[in-house]
Amino acid sequence: MGKKVNPLVFRIGETTTWRSRWFSAKKYQGFLREDYLLRKFLTDKFKKQGLSRIEIERSANEVKAVIHTSRPGLIIGKGGAGVKSLKKEIENFYKTIKTEKLAKINVKLQIEEVSKPDADARILGQQMADQIEKRIPFRRVLKQAIEKAMQSHDVEGVKVMVSGRLDGNEMARREWLAKGNIPLQTLRADIDYAQTNAYCRYGVIGIKVWIYKGEVFNNEVK
Repeated sequence: MGKKVNPLVFRIGETTTWRSRWFSAKKYQGFLREDYLLRKFLTDKFKKQGLSRIEIERSANEVKAVIHTSRPGLIIGKGGAGVKSLKKEIENFYKTIKTEKLAKINVKLQIEEVSKPDADARILGQQMADQIEKRIPFRRVLKQAIEKAMQSHDVEGVKVMVSGRLDGNEMARREWLAKGNIPLQTLRADIDYAQTNAYCRYGVIGIKVWIYKGEVFNNEVK
């Protein structure tokens, strides 16, 4: 089962929690669509700036976006100017995607720093994508990614995979490397997983990253 589903979804309630924290029985479809489009907007804007994940919380007339990044200074800007301009962009974008004509919705932003970017699957996968787009040989990219992640004391195992027309070959294939332990079928295993794409002239290269950070006990949900 651990090899057939997303490792994060597989462990919701055990070691992971929901990235969107709200509940609405009547407006579920609309809120889900808004979250998807808002998350895509922010991901496209900050994916080159060490973006890890985006969490969305809702209340009556408020939407709060928590952005986890390894480079918070680039988003905050000098004197908080970046946050103010980003808030206006999100408010204008939200007007185009909201499903209901409501009163003015208050948008809040919270920027959280990722203390160990080398142990974050999303950031590591984006770094691999940037290197592949620069035509660095994929085997070198795989080896460097594993060595970089294993330098962190919290990491006990890493697996990276690339698939597509690797190095421009006509036949698409899949290559992967792993080091350490990756217990995908253990629910209490803290596994960070991410997938991203590298857009090359000869096609799209898919990238998947698994990072194992030990076992979680006493219901320590992240």
